[in-house]
Amino acid sequence: MNVFHAIILGIVEGITEFLPISSTAHITFAEYFLDIPQTEFLKSFSVIIQIGAILSVVTIYGRRFLKDRETNKRVLVAFLPTAVIGFILYKIIKSYFIGNLFLSIGVLGVGGLLLIFFERYYRSKSINKNLSINELSYKQAFFVGLGQSLAVVPGLSRSATTIVGGLFCGLKRGEAVEFSFLLALPTMLAATGYDFLKNYQTFNSDQFTVLLVGLLTSFIFGLIGIKFLVKISNSKSLEGFGWYRIIFAIIFVTFIL
Repeated sequence: MNVFHAIILGIVEGITEFLPISSTAHITFAEYFLDIPQTEFLKSFSVIIQIGAILSVVTIYGRRFLKDRETNKRVLVAFLPTAVIGFILYKIIKSYFIGNLFLSIGVLGVGGLLLIFFERYYRSKSINKNLSINELSYKQAFFVGLGQSLAVVPGLSRSATTIVGGLFCGLKRGEAVEFSFLLALPTMLAATGYDFLKNYQTFNSDQFTVLLVGLLTSFIFGLIGIKFLVKISNSKSLEGFGWYRIIFAIIFVTFIL
């Protein structure tokens, strides 16, 4: 793996991390197209470059974290399920989920169908759609967190599960998107920090350089991904992302068969 690979993967991570299309699946696909061998370093790289995306969240929403205690409480409650499940299943996720091309393709397509079905259900039902983040009960915040915990399966998308969970609990669409961004901070920080502490001693100087390049690139393009989703969040449904996921999965399967 070299610096060019790090730049491409950093771009993919930054753009897709906050869109409901699964950054993990897209990184796995990019690794396949770039013909990068699946190594333990590559698996760690795919997790650790999320720090760049974390910094993009801090850049845009850091002030809110410092000032809004009520929001922080709900973010921490929502974080708990993923923290527990991620810690318990860390070895399984690292050994069998990350880099699993066919699992990512299958879940990406199925997740697209689920997004389409949810949006049509959401439009047809009289769900309360006017809550702000601070009006969520702690029980509802925990429910959103349970949805996020399912995203340990590559292809499902942390962003998709948290936005859907927020909408189901009655958050306004823009608030559901923002809650997804805020919840990303402790979730991704914990995942990347834990993986880095477990593996950094095995990295050599060249690999640290590759990591830094990936981090910087994912930060820059993470800002772009966040701003894009914020721009369309109040007026657009997730259905278009669902169709994108299905079409992408079909094209990819056709390409590799």
